[in-house]
Amino acid sequence: MSDATPTPTATSERPQLPAQSPPVEPAETAVASDKAASTGRLSWWRGDGGDGAKRNLGLVGVLAALIVVGAVTKPDLYGDPNWVWNNVLAILQLASVVGVVTVGMTFVIIGGGIDLSVGAIVALAGVWCTTVATQSYGAAGMIFTALIVGICVGLVNGVLISYGRLVPFIATLAMLVAARGLAASISNKQTQVSGSTFINDIAARKVLGIPILVYILGAVVLAGWVLLNRTTFGRRTIAVGGNPEAARLAGINVRRHTMLLYALSGLCCGIAAIMLTSQATSAQAAMANLYELDAIAAAIIGGTLLSGGRGTIVGSLLGVIIFATITNLFAINGLSIEAQNMVKGGIIVAAVLVQQFQFKSFTRLLARNRLTTTP
Repeated sequence: MSDATPTPTATSERPQLPAQSPPVEPAETAVASDKAASTGRLSWWRGDGGDGAKRNLGLVGVLAALIVVGAVTKPDLYGDPNWVWNNVLAILQLASVVGVVTVGMTFVIIGGGIDLSVGAIVALAGVWCTTVATQSYGAAGMIFTALIVGICVGLVNGVLISYGRLVPFIATLAMLVAARGLAASISNKQTQVSGSTFINDIAARKVLGIPILVYILGAVVLAGWVLLNRTTFGRRTIAVGGNPEAARLAGINVRRHTMLLYALSGLCCGIAAIMLTSQATSAQAAMANLYELDAIAAAIIGGTLLSGGRGTIVGSLLGVIIFATITNLFAINGLSIEAQNMVKGGIIVAAVLVQQFQFKSFTRLLARNRLTTTP
């Protein structure tokens, strides 16, 4: 037998050390970080985060095209800066009432519903707040009545849809007929004149050269944007409209939330009733005719999905301004309402097609230039 001890191998005594990576130069690290940041920004533009910006950019393009058409057809008017400024204010004032209604409509559609009764609610609230009994309480009583009537009718819609399990189209269509009928009954089919100087002056007065109606529109749009994008109510609205069952399983009271959405729409209708009454210094059962169609169309071309779950307040506002610009453009050119309606339909189709453009070639060009010009 040999007394020689076997020589231990390097594997048994010394563990293999992991291979070390080659040193990385600081310049290479900076380039990699810059590329990652650039890719993140471009991916936002290509992904869902940039969809709203793309749609709004398309609407701004449509609005710019309308301005160009106006400048070509009426160069003498558009060459006067004072006229242009006054015309812009006129367009915004024309869009103010429908714009307020559209904010409420946008919430309802994002939440997966539809409201065909908004025009009738505006008429009912306007007629109710201009009755002799209501006007005896002054401007505060008229404003309070219009808001309460709008909220209550909206709540009725919400209850019928949420707890009565009625289809939104049927429930709001029935409310459209009922509210118009009630407004005609209250006013005895007559025009009711507003005797409140405060109410009538809302449409006539200006602050810093801008009509008060435009300020009201701006305040409602700002409040709607904050409510949709910065609150739990807005996130729940998107969740309910996107997938009601998933929202229910997540702990959201879908029925109650849907009811609140229609109440919010009614509140916007109450505000619009005061604004419209101020413009006409009167109210009647036929006022705000077809406002529901204008509000739905403005919300749709603004990027709000009819199936719910997606929409923006800014896009809806741009949709309203586009419609008001078309009306103004046809008025200064002396064209008929029939031609105006046909062009409106074409604008809706064109705006939706523009929204579908994803700017893929432009995005790729930005990415290529960014990566090739980085030192």
